[in-house]
Amino acid sequence: MNLPNKLTIARIALVPVILLFLLPWPQLEVFSGWNRFLSDHGHLVALFFFVIAALTDLYDGKIARKRNLVTNFGKFLDPIADKLLVIAVMIALVQLGRLNALVPIIVILREFIVTGVRLMASEKGVVVAASKLGKTKTVTQIIALILILLEKTLVSIWEPCLPTSWIFLFSDLVMLVAIILTLISGLDYLLKNISYFKD
Repeated sequence: MNLPNKLTIARIALVPVILLFLLPWPQLEVFSGWNRFLSDHGHLVALFFFVIAALTDLYDGKIARKRNLVTNFGKFLDPIADKLLVIAVMIALVQLGRLNALVPIIVILREFIVTGVRLMASEKGVVVAASKLGKTKTVTQIIALILILLEKTLVSIWEPCLPTSWIFLFSDLVMLVAIILTLISGLDYLLKNISYFKD
């Protein structure tokens, strides 16, 4: 297995680690100390691993193209790793009360459509790689999630200078841009590959 594919698999492996530091455990006395740690510092640890995972997404593609290591396995697994990373964190933020459930629902529906297109293409022996617009969408989603995970820290730093609501509003605006790109890229993907649905 080449290096880009190993980085992609590492990104998938980091997903449960991120969730471990993001989501509280059951409200039992035995977990009270851990949950206090998560409440105070868990978002920063989760952010650290999330950024590492995001960097693997940046470098696996660059390395694959530079060293001519692009494979069908990588084309297939890379977008799946992106989806797992982004959707898992979004759903966790819904549980934490920070995101509206519509956000991951829109992302998941878009990915179902894209996966359907990929399945139809695979029946014709074609592996459809992620588009540039799709990659831009993913980068914007990741930036929005990083900002949300940073909110507690930004509030503690900027609270004397900026209203707390402005910090949350900025994160929300970036997430809104990400969702708009999610919808546009999904439609673009469908229109460009609609021929695979024709006999």
